[in-house]
Amino acid sequence: MLDQNDVGVLAKPFDQPIMDQIWRLKYQYKTDSREIDASVNDTWLRVANSLAQVEAPDERKSVALSFYRAMEDYKLLPGGRILAGAGTHRNVTLCNTFVIRTIPDSVEGIMQAVTDAALTMQMGGGIGFDFSTLRPRGALVKGLDCAASGPLAAMDICDSVCRLLVTGTRRGAMMGTMRCDHPDIEAFVTAKSDAGRFRNFNLSVLVSDRFVAAVEGDTGWDLVWAGRTVRTVGARQLWDRIMRQAYDTAEPGVLFIDRINAANPLGYLEQIAATNSCAEQPLPPNGTCPLASINLARLVRHPFGADARLDLDELRRLVSVAVRMLDNVLDLSRYAVEAQRQEARAKRRIGVGVTGVADALIMLGVRYGTSVAARLVASWLKAIQNAAYLASARLAAVRGAFPSYDSELHGRHASIQVLDPPVRAAIAEHGLRNGTLTTIAPTGTTSMFAGNVSSGIEPVFATSFKRKITGPDGRRVEELVEDYAVWLYHRTIGKSAPLTPAFVTAGDLSPDDHIRMQAASQHWIDSGISKTINCPENIPFAVFEHVYRIAYETGCKGCTAYRPNPVTGSVLSL
Repeated sequence: MLDQNDVGVLAKPFDQPIMDQIWRLKYQYKTDSREIDASVNDTWLRVANSLAQVEAPDERKSVALSFYRAMEDYKLLPGGRILAGAGTHRNVTLCNTFVIRTIPDSVEGIMQAVTDAALTMQMGGGIGFDFSTLRPRGALVKGLDCAASGPLAAMDICDSVCRLLVTGTRRGAMMGTMRCDHPDIEAFVTAKSDAGRFRNFNLSVLVSDRFVAAVEGDTGWDLVWAGRTVRTVGARQLWDRIMRQAYDTAEPGVLFIDRINAANPLGYLEQIAATNSCAEQPLPPNGTCPLASINLARLVRHPFGADARLDLDELRRLVSVAVRMLDNVLDLSRYAVEAQRQEARAKRRIGVGVTGVADALIMLGVRYGTSVAARLVASWLKAIQNAAYLASARLAAVRGAFPSYDSELHGRHASIQVLDPPVRAAIAEHGLRNGTLTTIAPTGTTSMFAGNVSSGIEPVFATSFKRKITGPDGRRVEELVEDYAVWLYHRTIGKSAPLTPAFVTAGDLSPDDHIRMQAASQHWIDSGISKTINCPENIPFAVFEHVYRIAYETGCKGCTAYRPNPVTGSVLSL
């Protein structure tokens, strides 16, 4: 076992009070009011030792040390489920993301899916459902001679169950999806007009390429159940309803489902129809994926200077550590449902991502949202993608490829063909340990824990702001926080020094700036990206709707735009 003597450091003070608050609330291991983790170093030691358990006995200590050193100084941030659960007695999962089984169109099937969801949320997982498989409201239920209640009634059951469940300080979170050709799609789209309904759901419409073409051509669109057209609507009118609802309430989001499936290197094994609760992880039925993020803000050398640069060698090293760490998580994690364990181990999905992107750009003097920023971030993510696949191939050489791996079908996928030649050669020789490898999650809480670095690939929200935090008793409190780049700038350059033009915030950016960053990033991410396109309240509807079309045209897998509105509350406030 790795201990404090091996790492040779005392507990480090937190840079900002919010870091201590997040750690104590979310990640410190406490039991029966007794603090097992006395400091954040103890948390890193706990996680490192736990995740090294699957290694050969003579390698455990050295691997644990590599995990510890990667997490030290907040360079590698495992997902919140790992930080909170690894090495504890708690009956929790170490995976953040899940999609529930395909829901059978029966009462028994619905209740089985609800049970799976309840057990998964109880263990700390965020979940997604595809409700497209349930017959529309009013359809005949044979044998009972009565009308079906429809998918939204099943969603009401899920929402009620979610409201009951709390794991530690984590409340349940869910994503509901529905195909754009389901007969109940209009009711699904407008379901959250009622401010009290589906509060535990995020909603997304599964938009097909055919539907996009029908919108462009202003043709009719068939709503279909069991192979039969129930009715026909105007494609453009349905699209307008989706956009109007998103404009008014920030939901539903849009998932370009054909693109998601075409871009999936595991497409020869599965069909995807849902994502996890925050939409960064498209998954098949019973799918799951553990997450970790590389904190780019901690990898900038000589920040704010003329010779500022991102340490690419350290980035690649951290990615290699993250791949091994997450591959171990798959074997160590608990699963609420046996089918989830089987799916996880058959395909061994992991999600290595980034956070602190906007802060790293600021430290380099680059304005977020510009073409220069998009190219720079794309180059970083290309390095991550290649490093992740190389690490997975090297793991496969020792541990074997993931059980469902088909070298021919996997190897000819476009996402493999764009990798660097040495990486492709390693894959051809050894295969891959993991079916998919990269994901960009929202990283909201872990980013706060790391000193309030900018979340995921999002811009800095504000140089300082108040954040609402829900405590264990359900009460919401506000905390004043300073952005990490601002905090470091004041320490490096001086408290009174004026901020440089690179210090842009979400309110300074156009929707096009957001889309540019998302599209550039998606090219080098094999799963999804959690990204919100922030829009001003007075944005014209036509411009708002155009954001979604640009997202489709530039290769994004989905789009969620947020415009301040009276229905949806906000987590952050100036």
